[in-house]
Amino acid sequence: MSESGAPSREPIPIGEIAAPPFARLPEPETHFRLRAQRFALLSQGHQLEPYLRFMAGLAEAQHRCQPGLPEPRLPQQELRERARQHAMPPLDRAKSIDATFEATLDSLFSLAPEIEMPAAAREALDRATRMDVAARNVMIDDILSNATAVERLGERVFFAAALQVHFARLAARLDADRLVPVGDGVCPVCASPPVSSMVVDWRGASNTRFCACSLCATLWHVVRIKCACCASTKGIAYREIEKGPGSGIIRAETCESCHSYMKIFEQRKEPSVDPVADDVASLGLDLLVREAGYRRGGVNAFLQGY
Repeated sequence: MSESGAPSREPIPIGEIAAPPFARLPEPETHFRLRAQRFALLSQGHQLEPYLRFMAGLAEAQHRCQPGLPEPRLPQQELRERARQHAMPPLDRAKSIDATFEATLDSLFSLAPEIEMPAAAREALDRATRMDVAARNVMIDDILSNATAVERLGERVFFAAALQVHFARLAARLDADRLVPVGDGVCPVCASPPVSSMVVDWRGASNTRFCACSLCATLWHVVRIKCACCASTKGIAYREIEKGPGSGIIRAETCESCHSYMKIFEQRKEPSVDPVADDVASLGLDLLVREAGYRRGGVNAFLQGY
């Protein structure tokens, strides 16, 4: 694993002035299918191939479960504007669980048996579908509060997948221009932590970094050479696996102030990179950086237990 101090900013191409938007909302109609394709591509010859193939199937189920779902209900405009004035997220995670989410969960459960998965995952799916209302609510609350999972990890994956669909559909119906920062290291839509970050090559935003929400898939701009968790600009360094998978595309940004790290994916070098799929596939980098004494700053529901 190599380590380097904070590099100088790379120049913006002549003729293009970077004026990145603060946030970009998800497009759930295509978002999960693209993720499924990325998981499938990453699985080929990977040490985690069975799990990545399972993840590809789950992401495809997230895509396929959406047609026919009820329209998600946003908070009233007045409440969203009040939240904006007080630098609060427009979506309250706990208050966003309703009948539409239940329909999403049921739709995902109906498709999940078709997924290619290990026997242990199939057993977890069976247990998840048989959970009573009280057990379901506890599971949902744990996921939304980002509680560290110690049990029922298999069941948790399916609930998290349904929550991602539900919140992506909610986020997609907001106005990105009305979003404001609500705190360091949290999503401006739902206040969830990021899963990872990407350096993008969008028109007008080339070479800029965006964090990706672990729940609703909103992307928000965070300047480079700055800790995505605590906003410190001191003691920032970068680590990567030399000549390993994803070399030159995946790095971990470490912070000496809060001793956390956040992965950065170079989307401008690999356009199909996905902040969740590539995060799972680069588990080896997590293990090396954590051995160096840093804690993971990003949250990924599909890496619980690692």
